[in-house]
Order: sequence, then C-alpha cells, then structure tokens
Amino acid sequence: MKNVFIFLGPPGSGKGTQTSRLAEELNFPHIDTGSLLRQNIKEQTPYGIEAKKYMDKGQLVPIEIVQDIIFERLKKDDAKNGYILDGYPRSVEQAEALEVIHEKLKEYWNDNGAKVTAVYFDVPMEKLVERLVNRRSCPMCGEIYNLKNKKPLKEGFCDKCGVELVQRTDDNEETARLRFETYNKETKPLLDYYGNKNNLKTIDADKDIEEVWNNLLKVVK
Repeated sequence: MKNVFIFLGPPGSGKGTQTSRLAEELNFPHIDTGSLLRQNIKEQTPYGIEAKKYMDKGQLVPIEIVQDIIFERLKKDDAKNGYILDGYPRSVEQAEALEVIHEKLKEYWNDNGAKVTAVYFDVPMEKLVERLVNRRSCPMCGEIYNLKNKKPLKEGFCDKCGVELVQRTDDNEETARLRFETYNKETKPLLDYYGNKNNLKTIDADKDIEEVWNNLLKVVK
C-alpha cells in the first residue's frame, strides 16, 4: 500500500516549504498540481491543449481534465510507493475525484491502493495575513522567503540563485483576506471530509519553521 500525503491549510500557512522538505525526507515525488498543469500546457500534451482552451477564456479547467493529468503523473515509477500532493484536492468534489484516481492506480499497479493522510496546517488568520504581506519569492527557482521569519542571507536576494526577490501582486492585506474567504468556503469542508474518514492530522503551524517540521514528522512517520 502506497502512502499519500495531502497538505491542507489556507494561503500562507507554510505548506509549500514543508511539502518540499518532506518529499526529500521520504524520497517521494512532490507533485504540485499547478506546475503540472502548466507543464502539460507548455509541452502541448492532449490534456494541456484542452486545458488551455478553458484558461484562455478565464474559465476553470474541468475537474475531469485535471483528474486525467494527475492520473498520468501518478503512473510514473517514482510515485509507485507514495507521493505528496500540493494544491490538490481543494474541494470535496476534487477529493472524491482523487479516490477515483486511486482506484484506477490500484488496477494499474496491481496493488492494494493508497493510504491517505491529510495534514492540516492550523494558523490564526491575522498571523496568515502578516505572513503573506511579508512573503517574497525567487522568480527563477521559486524559493519562498519571509521578511519576518525566513529572511534571505543577503537582503532582497535569493540564497540559491542570487536573483532579486519579488513580491507577488496578490500578497497584500486586502487580497489576502479575500483569498481566505474563498478558502473557507471551498476548501475548509475538506477538514470534515477527511476527519470523518479518520484520515486527518492537525498540527499547530503558528511556530517557527523547525518546530513545525518536527511536528510534521511526528504525524507522518
């Protein structure tokens, strides 16, 4: 049985930082569905071509297309024993679609399926707003920094690339609060969904990065 980890939590809760680190620790692929979608579009795969039609119109990509893209990625050998999903599922509908994917993978790999653990990063909203406003990222490698608790060694520049850091246009207080409203409406019901299945673990993510990391290891190992 493969182990599957899903990270839940509002924007700015620190999921991205810990997801990448856990992937290295477990030697599991870190599957970022946003990047996966962009990759399919760039490579002009059949799914990417279809997805782009909707995105060009400003519409959401249908769940069936996203489901197919994820299934094709999870068929690769590096995901045979487990994987970490980033950015998916974001709704109960997508969580149900993920179960369909796992059933198809069970047949593909001829194994007994997936053990899903959903980890919720719990942080008070006011702290999240502060984090997002102080967030900076590298436009080259995507590394994320925070002017409060994860500063670059050289102010304003990425430790890895030496490239000047940027602030996302939506990392401001007004937009952050709107994003939380969307999260609470669409994604928070997943806590009940996975809680009812006894698959939910909650960690206090209002700590420094190392303490959150240690708390994460306790619930995934």
